[in-house]
Amino acid sequence: MENMEKKLQEAKNASYKLSLLNTKAKNEALRKIAEGLEKNIPIILEENKKDLKRGEEKGLSKALMDRILLNEKRLKDIIQSIEDVIKLPDPVGEIISMQKRPNGILVGQMRVPIGVLALIYEARPNVTVDGAILAIKSGNAIVLRGSSDALYSNIILANIMKEALSESEVPPESIQIIETPEHSAVEKLLQMRDYIDVAIPRGSANFIKYVMNISKVPVIETGAGNNHIYVEEDADFDMARKIIINAKVQRPSVCNAIEKILIHKNIADKFIPLIVEDLRKYNVEIRGCEKTCQIIKDAILATEEDWYTEYLDLIIAIKVVNSLEEAIEHINKYNTKHSEAIITKDYHKAMTFLQRVDAAAVYVNASTRFTDGGEFGLGAEIGISTQKLHARGPMGLKELTTTKYIVFGEGQIRE
Repeated sequence: MENMEKKLQEAKNASYKLSLLNTKAKNEALRKIAEGLEKNIPIILEENKKDLKRGEEKGLSKALMDRILLNEKRLKDIIQSIEDVIKLPDPVGEIISMQKRPNGILVGQMRVPIGVLALIYEARPNVTVDGAILAIKSGNAIVLRGSSDALYSNIILANIMKEALSESEVPPESIQIIETPEHSAVEKLLQMRDYIDVAIPRGSANFIKYVMNISKVPVIETGAGNNHIYVEEDADFDMARKIIINAKVQRPSVCNAIEKILIHKNIADKFIPLIVEDLRKYNVEIRGCEKTCQIIKDAILATEEDWYTEYLDLIIAIKVVNSLEEAIEHINKYNTKHSEAIITKDYHKAMTFLQRVDAAAVYVNASTRFTDGGEFGLGAEIGISTQKLHARGPMGLKELTTTKYIVFGEGQIRE
């Protein structure tokens, strides 16, 4: 196994140097990374083909293969996200409060880098770049540990970025990648409290739970998306159909896609056949409650496990509910606190849904696919936090900083 402790020590040392750099130096480093990726697109695609070939040999699902896939458009989008992050304000050094105490001292808070981040993720090699650029802009070093399914892609991306940093003031050691595919590497990494300040897992619900259970490093819980759209009885059918199709089929393998549809009983007989017809045009498998199966005779009866499941595939479960109250209760019981939506014309129902649904992002009359750092104006994201402490929702630059108190005096002493 590679010398993990050496890499982590290098990251720790680099984090001290990186935390002192100004915005101009960090932005210039990000431009070097963008140039390096642009120049090496053919090489990146060749390495990605190796991962795709191995995935086919292993019989990976279409959803997982889609997560691994890089093409020229996706790489161009990644490069554009770097440009977007360059344009964003640097949170490091921001004074977010200041007050004068009766004794004359000034007490304030300043944003500072967290230190060393460990990003542990499944598939999706774009996360390798997103994590690194956000870490650098926010003054943090980062340790990357992607899954073996995207090993070749992750290694080439990390190496290109490290080489680009060698032409900047940012230490190349600010980016470290754990190359070994052994699962034991994750467990070892998560014990390294002396070097790592916070771990951020991205992947399935089971993977995130595994990381949280074994880690001795503080963990920010992210990602799993058992998301719902609730269609109220007053909903505009055309709007609801358009939003549901976008939220389910545009990219079913990602965490902001929907997995469940809840439909008010008063419109079930009319709306369910319409939305099922739409979904089946995209080969979506239909599962449902008893009422849904009475309306759609060949639908598969959903089990209790279905209501908890994040499919990440062309599968959806439909449930008929008696009221807005029942819809909210169902969502809060089965969801993963990620993204939830209501389709309604009623302002009071919309506000009730917004206030009472427990999730990082709650929508009225819009697709859950917008839960994304880029779409929310953050440039990129390192993950979608589904917890409630420190950060919630897409985690951009500010969420990768912490604060410290700063105090100015003129010789005061405590009496």
